[in-house]
Amino acid sequence: MFTGIVEETGTVVSVQPNGDSVRMTIRGACTAAAPPGSSIAVNGVCLTVADKPAGDVVMDVMAQTLQASGLGDLTAGSRVNLERALAAGGRFDGHIVQGHVDGVGTLAQRESTEHWDRLRIDLPGELSRYVVAKGSIAVDGVSLTVSDTGDGWFEVNLIPTTLAQTTLGGLTVGASVNLEVDVLAKYVERMLEERS
Repeated sequence: MFTGIVEETGTVVSVQPNGDSVRMTIRGACTAAAPPGSSIAVNGVCLTVADKPAGDVVMDVMAQTLQASGLGDLTAGSRVNLERALAAGGRFDGHIVQGHVDGVGTLAQRESTEHWDRLRIDLPGELSRYVVAKGSIAVDGVSLTVSDTGDGWFEVNLIPTTLAQTTLGGLTVGASVNLEVDVLAKYVERMLEERS
């Protein structure tokens, strides 16, 4: 489990095709402490450390993950948001993030002010019902509060810390982002379906 509080931005060192998957090597300060078998969220996608050469981490990414997320667009040199899995007893600052991406959205608008940015993100129609104003959503692994919603879109406001310490500060209109809706909303929906 993750919290959506990004520890750092790392760098993709290489992406090597491996049959119907890829082997992705990533470099970051927090990856140096991640042993093989541990989980790291990369742009919000939970991946397992398969190997650890020279302080980098190597992760196997299946075709299904590449198709369901934006990880297939990453190349050597891409910046990525990194978060290690929450340790038992660790501080819980964001919201419950599983690292299971629900869909890919597109940055439709960006409005910059002196101290913060407003982003409007288009999302797949089937996810709209899970997104509510003042609710939580993970965008490329970053825990954010939804400020507004509309037909097929939602907005978030980014404070200077988020702009500086995540990849969201450099997103341009048209960019794809990984989206994970609040898992609690999905559980509530499932329970209500069972009752009716």
